[in-house]
Amino acid sequence: MGRVTARRRVIRIRDGAAGARPDTLVTEEPMEIRLNGKPLAVTMRTPGDDFALAAGFLVSEGVLAGADEIANIVYCAGATDDGSNTYNVVDVRLAPGVPVPDITLERNVYTTSSCGLCGKASLDAVRTTARHALSDGPAPMRLAPELLSELPERLREAQRVFDRTGGLHAAALFTADGELLDVREDVGRHNAVDKLVGRALQQGMLPLAGTVLLVSGRASFELVQKAVMAGIPALAAVSAPSSLAVDLAAETGLTLVGFLRGASMNVYAGEHRIVLEEAEARSAAG
Repeated sequence: MGRVTARRRVIRIRDGAAGARPDTLVTEEPMEIRLNGKPLAVTMRTPGDDFALAAGFLVSEGVLAGADEIANIVYCAGATDDGSNTYNVVDVRLAPGVPVPDITLERNVYTTSSCGLCGKASLDAVRTTARHALSDGPAPMRLAPELLSELPERLREAQRVFDRTGGLHAAALFTADGELLDVREDVGRHNAVDKLVGRALQQGMLPLAGTVLLVSGRASFELVQKAVMAGIPALAAVSAPSSLAVDLAAETGLTLVGFLRGASMNVYAGEHRIVLEEAEARSAAG
């Protein structure tokens, strides 16, 4: 299997002085996902957690909802002309009785902004294909802004590869009390979320009721979609959401927080899960 990082020669210039030195970079390689032996998708990813990545991708596509729907996941041997295994082709075999979607160039994939669908079609597609309802868990989820403000630093502390490369996105899963459940890194922010969701599926944790998903970049439509498909009721991002991401969050009842930086944040949807009493009281007093 490929390495997560690679070394390359670089000319480093500091204060006008130049010198050659090795630099550590994040590895990026293509991975083909096959479903029951048929090619489905290709994604550029950082090697590692490949089976979880494939499983998480299929959760977001509405193909999988539980670990019992997978017969096995394997690397395809003989992926090159000489028969060697590159560990860049993964085949997911569905369990008997699990419906196999029609795999064509016009298949119902809604994860990329280039799919040509309008906003309404994208929203309708997620609503009709989601197999898990968003649930707070046994008790209503109430997220204090003070707790949310601590999550980015906890995520940063858990990013092992980022410290060496500075070139990775990360996704972390927390409980409503701020306990870190898992964190995954990848060169693609959507892959990091797929790896997180895929690992949860493999461990029998779906749907992820009562949890908070934190992403290190912006909150795109596809990331909100992945949260909804996994049954995650709250998504926070350190950067901005897109308009369609906000629309989807509002449509599905997901709590969406953006620009989560220190004690500052914007709540774009699902504010019923955020503890706002003190802020409201100060606003009324002013």
